[in-house]
Amino acid sequence: MALTILITGSTDGIGLASSQILASKGHRVLLHGRNESKAKRVANRLKVDYKVGVKPVWGDLSVMREVTALSRQIKNLDQPIDVLINNAGIYLHKKEITPDGFEKTMAVNHFAVQLLTNLLLKNHLVNDCGRIIIVSSVAHKYANLNVNDLDFSQGFTGFKAYATSKLANILFTKDLAKRLSSTNITVNSLHPGVIDTKLLRSGFDLRGADVNKGSETSVFLALSPEISGVTGQYFVDCKKQKTSTLADSAELASSLWERSEEKLKNFYS
Repeated sequence: MALTILITGSTDGIGLASSQILASKGHRVLLHGRNESKAKRVANRLKVDYKVGVKPVWGDLSVMREVTALSRQIKNLDQPIDVLINNAGIYLHKKEITPDGFEKTMAVNHFAVQLLTNLLLKNHLVNDCGRIIIVSSVAHKYANLNVNDLDFSQGFTGFKAYATSKLANILFTKDLAKRLSSTNITVNSLHPGVIDTKLLRSGFDLRGADVNKGSETSVFLALSPEISGVTGQYFVDCKKQKTSTLADSAELASSLWERSEEKLKNFYS
């Protein structure tokens, strides 16, 4: 059965590789890009290559009103989502504050994930047995998190912001899984591996494995019957793995959820 799969940040890197693999298997892909022209260009290329339904959607995930507009685009497609892969992510060397007052790394990597996911759920745009997947990172193990300083006013480094955002991804996953426990919608997070992407090269000055390798766990979580009903877990190389002790804190996850919702409350309309 063909699924409808939304992948954020899918015009290059791991997101594009995931889109290509899923399209090659006959699934309908909603391909997200930061702007309309790039999203349409890449989507058109995939439609030619794979002869399946690939539809472009777009929005700058550092701007929360554009995240809200993205959810409206998806609603207007009238095509409920079977799988949501929150894949988009950034790494910055210098601190930037968005027009909404968020530190930009946290805006894209965490706040946009929480806002978009919750908007899709609130508007019943995720199917009853849908899967939500969040691309985190092993970097979460090196992070701390102060829910009262999510813009790093007490000190910023690129790695601190990135690692904190990836810890936030796992905490969000765990709290959302709990909130969805009375439904058949599952939510899991993953570490894709050390993959040769623009983010890895720019952020860490490293080279890694091919992006197709980086897409394997996302594709596994999207399609595998093995994990039907599995929720609130963290995967590496398609296997459940332990997170850091901090990432396993239900209290911290709940506090982060509430603080994030407070900051996002004006963007749900």
